[in-house]
Amino acid sequence: MAITPTLDLERELFNSGVRFLGGVDEVGRGAIAGPVTVGIAVIDATVVDVPKGLRDSKLMSKAARARMIEPTKDWVLDYAIGSATADEIDAIGIVNALRLAWTRAYAELSTKPDHVILDGKHNWIEAPKSDLFDMQESAIDIPVTMKIKGDAHCGVVAAASVFAKVERDAYMAQIATEHPEFGWESNVGYGAAVHMDAIARLGATQFHRTSWNLPSGPAE
Repeated sequence: MAITPTLDLERELFNSGVRFLGGVDEVGRGAIAGPVTVGIAVIDATVVDVPKGLRDSKLMSKAARARMIEPTKDWVLDYAIGSATADEIDAIGIVNALRLAWTRAYAELSTKPDHVILDGKHNWIEAPKSDLFDMQESAIDIPVTMKIKGDAHCGVVAAASVFAKVERDAYMAQIATEHPEFGWESNVGYGAAVHMDAIARLGATQFHRTSWNLPSGPAE
C-alpha cells in the first residue's frame, strides 16, 4: 500500500519561522541516457491538505501523474524544473550535474524558497563546486532539511517529484522518435534489456552518458 504524503514536516518548518518552503526531488540520476532533471515546488503556511492522489511519482502510473499535474500546479505557490544534459553529466559528474539542474530550476522561480526539503540523505545542493562546474551558475545559499523518502512522506516533495518526472518522461518520449531502437518511450533512458541490446548493436548516441559503463558498440 502506497504511503500517503502529509504536511507534518512542512508544518514543523513553518512553525520554526520558514516563510516559503521548497520541496526538491530529482529524476534520471541512475539512467544511462538522457538528462538528470530536478523539480522544485514552493508552498507557504497557508497551504491546505495535500491534493488527493498525489504520491511519490515512482509509485504512480503515467496516467495518474498526468492527471495530477493541474491539481498540483493549483496547489503550490510556484514550481520550476531544471535539467543537465548527458554531455554535462559526462563533463562534470552526476553530483555537480544535479546541482547544475537545481540552480537552473531555482533561477526560474518567481517565489524563491527560504528553506528546502531535499529528498534523500546526501545533500548535493551544498556539494563542493568542481573546477569543471560552470562558474556562471553560482551557488545558492539556502538551508536544507534532508528527508529520506521525502517524495513519499512530504507533500511538497511529492509535488516536485511529479513535476520533474512528467517533464523528463515527456522529453525522453520526444527523443525516442529520433532513436526508436532504444525504447526510451518506455524505459526513459534506464538500462532495460532492449536499451542495452540496442547500444551493443548500434553504439551510443549523443543522448547517452558515455562516461558511464555502457555496453560496447559495434566494432568499426
